[in-house]
Amino acid sequence: MVSQTRTASSRSASSNNRGTSSTRGTHKASSSHRAKKQNSRRNANPNGPKKKKNRKKGLWWKILLGVIGGLLAIGIGLFAYLYATTEIPQPEKVALAEKTTVYYSDGTTPIGSFSEQNREIIDCSVLPDYVGNAIVASEDRSFYTNGGIDIMGMARALYNNLTTGSRQGGSTITQQYAERYYLGETTSYTGKIREAFLAMKIANSQDKSQVLCNYMNTIYLGRGAYGIQAAAQAYYGKDAKDLTVSEAAMLAGIIPAPSSWDPAVNEAQAKSRFERVIRIMKEDGYITADQASSAKFPEVKAVTTNNDFSGQNGYLLTAIENELVNNKAFDKDELETGGYKIISTLDKNTQQQMESTGNDRPSDMPESIQVGGIALDQKTGAVKGIYGGTDYLKHQLNNATQATFQPGSTMKPFGLLGAAQDNVNFNTLFNGNSPVRFETTTGTYADVPNALGISWGNINLKQATANSVNTVFMNVNEHLTPKRFAQIAHDAGITGDIQEDTLYNILGINSLTVWDLAQGHSTIANGGTYNKLHLVDRVLKSDKEMYKPNLGTKKVFEANDCYLVQNAMLGTTQYGTAAGTSTTLGRPVAGKSGTANDETAASFVGYTPQLMSVWAIWNPGENGENQVVPQFAGYGVSSTGYPAHLFTEFMEQAMQGQEVEQFPTAVDNGKIGGPNGDWGLGGATTTQNNTNNNTQSTPSQSPTTSASPSPTDTANNNSETDTNKDKADTSTDKNESDANTGENNGSSGNNTGNNTGNSGGTTGDTGNTGNTGTNTGNTGQQQ
Repeated sequence: MVSQTRTASSRSASSNNRGTSSTRGTHKASSSHRAKKQNSRRNANPNGPKKKKNRKKGLWWKILLGVIGGLLAIGIGLFAYLYATTEIPQPEKVALAEKTTVYYSDGTTPIGSFSEQNREIIDCSVLPDYVGNAIVASEDRSFYTNGGIDIMGMARALYNNLTTGSRQGGSTITQQYAERYYLGETTSYTGKIREAFLAMKIANSQDKSQVLCNYMNTIYLGRGAYGIQAAAQAYYGKDAKDLTVSEAAMLAGIIPAPSSWDPAVNEAQAKSRFERVIRIMKEDGYITADQASSAKFPEVKAVTTNNDFSGQNGYLLTAIENELVNNKAFDKDELETGGYKIISTLDKNTQQQMESTGNDRPSDMPESIQVGGIALDQKTGAVKGIYGGTDYLKHQLNNATQATFQPGSTMKPFGLLGAAQDNVNFNTLFNGNSPVRFETTTGTYADVPNALGISWGNINLKQATANSVNTVFMNVNEHLTPKRFAQIAHDAGITGDIQEDTLYNILGINSLTVWDLAQGHSTIANGGTYNKLHLVDRVLKSDKEMYKPNLGTKKVFEANDCYLVQNAMLGTTQYGTAAGTSTTLGRPVAGKSGTANDETAASFVGYTPQLMSVWAIWNPGENGENQVVPQFAGYGVSSTGYPAHLFTEFMEQAMQGQEVEQFPTAVDNGKIGGPNGDWGLGGATTTQNNTNNNTQSTPSQSPTTSASPSPTDTANNNSETDTNKDKADTSTDKNESDANTGENNGSSGNNTGNNTGNSGGTTGDTGNTGNTGTNTGNTGQQQ
């Protein structure tokens, strides 16, 4: 190599020094030596002086490889540690599904449980092979070949969770067994890692038949049944060893959501899952083609309920469960198997008072009549008691939360609130005669009567509210418009449909639930602040709080506008359609009665500053059709006074020993006749003794009182009494409580008050007995 270098240097030197003399030999040698060094450098680093940079590049690769190697070593060590330290509990020591218990608001008195757990461990060797294979086909087709976990399934589930926000598990049968019965519903990624290690340990220490048997003995299959044996009894009334291919396939298909996919709940989904399992069983060779083609969706037994659901308990438990499921806090299976402690808002004493009031039916009350009720704290939205029916095991439609009825005139306060919002003084006079012609829908006119056709003369909004005068409120709705009225009711919290194209919507023609009606009125009763009604205060698991309700608290109305409405509703219980209620309870009570169109339902909404209660009755036919509520126990032609009676009976118990609280003072700064002077009779401030159309028949007689005076006298006395009152209110520019005015002579017992109270009964609601006694009125149209 040296000689070659030299030769190259000589050639280079020679070529570069052509024509030079030999006397430069020494110089040639020196040049040759320098060229040799340069060539040596060029051969060592032909691209120039970058040797230092290459050293750094090599160092980074070494560091990176070192880090990766270190991480792999740590990962392998951690894997080995976790695997070695993971222990498999014995199946008989596993804390299987725990019963969830619901408590009253005291947190110690139980109401009941959602599901009584029904378990029976069996020897799986007695089962036909297709029972276990149906579960394998449904839940984990690779069960017999995988090592306890499905890496691809877990990766796919992780990707979907990260990209869609879903909660997929990617779990094998072994993982499910580890998750639900060793670790307990693991949803965190840390929990999933522990679950995977446990599944691998189980797969390596137990044979597949043992794993599958343990899984089948512990899996929840709905209807309170844990394990295949209990499920076979719950769905088919037979032992698991006697299950057919079709029956086994149906049970296997609903495993992911047994309560929701129970054929009795969702037959279409159950059938779809059944067909899927049968198809896979044929594809994987577990059954023959003939068996698959002959498999038919099996019939199941009717769902039976446990004793925890008898009487009112069933209504309470299902309503609480539905609230949590509908709020997406839990699903039904989680609640039935999660071992939670649910603290409700229900007060034990209040609930018992609701039950005793609703169950105390008059002897001649038809069995077909349904009763629904609710009691709540309007300041918080906490429901203190509900009356859902006589017995959940006999009638499973909850009359407080699910059944609907026409609320009638209990909707009128939302129109009254609209008048307050439009700055209409409540002393504004309106034509209260009957009938009055209105354009009820665009291009359609009708003569709208008051109950029994009674004309009340010129009366103000407070009197019209107390006596539920239809013609006045139809006039109010003309100004508001039906769409505006519906919006006010919805803003208050009512979720049911309300027609927006007819003036009649203010008369309560659209069916609602007791719950929905109470939700709307609670906002007015709470001074315009909305709180979502709720039955659940909190949910605990091992003393850890798992859930608190979102009340959606918001201010939707001005407080003083609501106080004006409350003030007007005081007249209902003092001299109006529920006269005497306030006196009986010994405290101010705001209230409003209602009768459905064609007298098919009746209701009453009432409250003190501390407690609200709503009661309703209706008379469904065999096919659910609306039927007239017949007279019973002397409560008028259509028993419209019965809900007010229920309210009074309940509140007498519930308010016993409670402080007498006053309603907030309302200041009526509105303008007589409204801002533009076109409401009612405009700027008129005095009434006239209007006797037109005051020749209607006398209201029906109460079972305990004498016949009431004629409607003519009632209207005249009412008008005369309120003429002075209206003048006084106008001059002082304030709206005093009806309890302190001449309007309330019904409570003091003079003739004017009695007449007013008795005629109030004719608007379709029975007056309650006060100090002087009042008469029961008859039902008219739509109160």
